[in-house]
Amino acid sequence: MNAPINRRQFVQTTLSATTSLAFVNARRLFAAPGDIQFGYAAITWQGQDRQAIEDVSAVGFKGIQLRTSALPEFGDKPAALKELLARHRLTLVAFSSGNVQIDPQFEAGDMATHLKHARFVRDAGGLFLQLIDSRPKRPLVPADYQRLGRLMTEIGKRTAEIGIPVAYHHHMNSIGERPEEVDRVLEATDPRYVKVLLDIAHYQQGGGDPVRAVRKFADRILFLHIKDVEPVNRSTSPYRFVELGRGNVDIKAVFAALNEVKFRGWAIVELDAVPDKARTPKASAIIARTYLETLGFTV
Repeated sequence: MNAPINRRQFVQTTLSATTSLAFVNARRLFAAPGDIQFGYAAITWQGQDRQAIEDVSAVGFKGIQLRTSALPEFGDKPAALKELLARHRLTLVAFSSGNVQIDPQFEAGDMATHLKHARFVRDAGGLFLQLIDSRPKRPLVPADYQRLGRLMTEIGKRTAEIGIPVAYHHHMNSIGERPEEVDRVLEATDPRYVKVLLDIAHYQQGGGDPVRAVRKFADRILFLHIKDVEPVNRSTSPYRFVELGRGNVDIKAVFAALNEVKFRGWAIVELDAVPDKARTPKASAIIARTYLETLGFTV
């Protein structure tokens, strides 16, 4: 015959069961078919890419996004980068290739640069190329969107030939800053060759609803930047990017929408810089991982 349990044991057992049920329900809510895979962007390490690779791997993320700061060491040695990432069990999810400029004088140079970067990504075992744009210091006209769309489409065609898809990263202070501007840029591109890198914090800061954006661009999202932002009162900028769960982006609702549209693919956590200088980039990455775990994800 089983011994009766006391009140303290009953409370502990009930709490444990409730916590377990909440965790299971979270996974039911957010675990999209095929599972979302999580990576982390090296931008937080401000060019210390070897340290970023080591820390991102140690925290438990499975992928990484690198920038052009990696090129001085690895630009002519992509095999060495591939080996280093394999040793740390990381996928090179994306490479930030830089700007596409609409001024005709830069067209040939930009084309050559992005194709070179695409070959680097391919040879390093990577997946995607990220493109942003450079907003001119004058009012935009309809021809600007058309030209940007044409240029990105041509880049996307050429990189597709070597197996590297292109994603457009809408961004604050770019031609695609506000939602209606993002629409105009994408309407000017060929969706076969230019996909979307949906950055949920940039989209919100630009005046949009990232949850609606998930649904709107569901068929074009190549990968995501999972990011958080908060308003600040300072002369240099009215906002700053912060660790996940510490800003005002409804990240939980974003993941619910991703589940709704059955998104399968990579989500890169991005933080431009550590907001609290007492923390390290690795500590910020741990905050992100912990936050994702509260939503039921396993990084």
